[in-house]
Amino acid sequence: MKEDSPHIAHLDGRPATTGDLAPLAFSGHAHFTAAQIRDGRIRGLDLHLERLRSASVELFGRALPDDVVRAHLRTALAAAPAADLSLTATVSSTAGEFAAPDGDPTLLVRTGPPSSGPAGPLALAAVEHERFLPHIKHVGEVAKTHLLRQAVADGFDDAAFLDRRGRFSEATIWNLVFWDGDAVVWPEARILTGTTLGIVRRQLDRLGIGQRVAPVTPDDLPALAGAAVMNSWTPGIPVHRIGSTELPAAPRFLETLHRAYTAEPPTAP
Repeated sequence: MKEDSPHIAHLDGRPATTGDLAPLAFSGHAHFTAAQIRDGRIRGLDLHLERLRSASVELFGRALPDDVVRAHLRTALAAAPAADLSLTATVSSTAGEFAAPDGDPTLLVRTGPPSSGPAGPLALAAVEHERFLPHIKHVGEVAKTHLLRQAVADGFDDAAFLDRRGRFSEATIWNLVFWDGDAVVWPEARILTGTTLGIVRRQLDRLGIGQRVAPVTPDDLPALAGAAVMNSWTPGIPVHRIGSTELPAAPRFLETLHRAYTAEPPTAP
């Protein structure tokens, strides 16, 4: 029953059984999108659908139609215990790992309590790391958890990644964003373009707020006026230190990120 089940898991539009979930327990060849649902609605639905579609085509050679995905999302939300929640939609192949794709992909939708992320400000370790297929939000990334825990053991809150050219790219489960005092600066590197990032960028354009893409290295940090991280939880958590470099508080920058995000109208699947 809905009131007795704080979390739900649906596979292809129906409640998932133990038999459904067992083959997925150790599946590393899958991709997903994560979202915060408020009052049964989601911001950037088009970005989530495009993410699932393009990643499925690249990984499996075919994708579920958008109307099928939306129907499964609606079914899961109808069965959820609240109108405010976290949602994860994961796409995998029925063929499993180490085999050629066979048939249409399958969609697992899970819900849980809503989240807005940590309060911050955060201190990030700067570590050299490049993700495989960084443009896809895929599962099985042991390096991200390992580097996060290593950063915490070293006295940081999380880790930011440097690519082989010494440029900041992203953080473990976050996109990085910087402020130069006048404009929002997105790091130039191969990254996962987050749905929240996509929302903020298009709304900054609509609000007439300056933004640019530029390489950002550790040597560039002292000249910057602020930094933040964002993901599906939040459009901006302040970052006060990266490596040994302190960064100034930038309340106007954080307010700008949140204002851009809330300018995006939420929609129902």
